[in-house]
Amino acid sequence: MILRTATRADLPVLLALLADGDDAPVTEAHERAFAAIGADPRNEMLVLADGDRVLGCLQLTYIPGLGQGGRERALIEAVRVRPELRGDGLGTELMERAVARARERGCALVQLTSNKRRVHAHRFYERLGFARSHDGFKLSLTG
Repeated sequence: MILRTATRADLPVLLALLADGDDAPVTEAHERAFAAIGADPRNEMLVLADGDRVLGCLQLTYIPGLGQGGRERALIEAVRVRPELRGDGLGTELMERAVARARERGCALVQLTSNKRRVHAHRFYERLGFARSHDGFKLSLTG
């Protein structure tokens, strides 16, 4: 298995993973977002792959800030593993590799958010050493 940067050919699989296995057509907005992620040196859309088969994905964003001694923090979002492969250790592998990548870059910490309804995911993140240290708030700017 390798951790690599997602390619445009991976986009339909990524959208299906984010939709928990449901079909999700690639739209112009997806194309623009994927291109923007790829063009931004502080963003990476990563896939864990076995040959050409994408097993899981996540987005890793590096955020500069004055806190943490001026060191970057890494934000992990959109973590998904193929539904039929969950429980096989692939999520752990994916997260450990992402954390290692952030550490190699010199980040002071790694943070993530998770929907309150994803109770199994919360237990998974806690097993990996993530602590519930803050409450998050979101304001939707779309209908």
